Amino acid sequence: MIPTRWIKAVAGVLLLPLAWILTDTFFSSFHRATVEHAFWTTEEFWFFSLGAALWTLWFLGSMWALGEPRPLRVYVFGHELTHAVWVWAMQGKVTEFEGWNRNGGYVVTDTHNFWIALAPYFYPIYSFAVIVVYAGISFFYDVAGANETFLMMTPLRWLFLLLGATWAFHLSFTIWMIPRGQTDLTYHGTFFSLVVIYLMNVALLALFLVIGAPEVSFASFGGELLENTEDFAEWVWSFSGRAFAGNGS
Repeated sequence: MIPTRWIKAVAGVLLLPLAWILTDTFFSSFHRATVEHAFWTTEEFWFFSLGAALWTLWFLGSMWALGEPRPLRVYVFGHELTHAVWVWAMQGKVTEFEGWNRNGGYVVTDTHNFWIALAPYFYPIYSFAVIVVYAGISFFYDVAGANETFLMMTPLRWLFLLLGATWAFHLSFTIWMIPRGQTDLTYHGTFFSLVVIYLMNVALLALFLVIGAPEVSFASFGGELLENTEDFAEWVWSFSGRAFAGNGS
């Protein structure tokens, strides 16, 4: 029998081209939206960036002053709740839940796979909570078109500020937690887990780009992704042809 870890390591290697293609597509789309369409001048970009910057300053400041990031309990709760949400999404049951201990939590369930294990590292639950609240309020109130301000910011500005802050919260804690020997990663193979985490986080950034930049749609991003995939396949075919030709001679 081939060990499962070996199979997942091979799967991780096979996912690397997809990670490269998705990364290339994201940055090319972002560059085009920023340079050609001045996305960097929009309120969406600036308030998302402001939220991310404010949280990053808080994260680094708490690390410097206290030796560890704060609020740690909020992260642990979100981490364990994400496990639970993905268990429920896969029709599993959560029998025990501990998520308010700053030293770590746990979830006891009857269902387990690598999606459930790795979800907290690519699923920013607080960002999605902001989106859900925004969508719920939008049923009763035109949030996007509202001109009323609170602390000199409209509801739409608050939306992108909070999305930036919660996404930076997710990213900073993810980077901080990964080197700390998490069993979520080692159980399914660290290399495979890291590739999946990276791939899913880039996909999330692509989603945020499509939402925030009017110039980038799902259709245009998907078309460019397909084009880059075809270019990569052609490069692999050409490289393989040259390699075999060289060996033949």
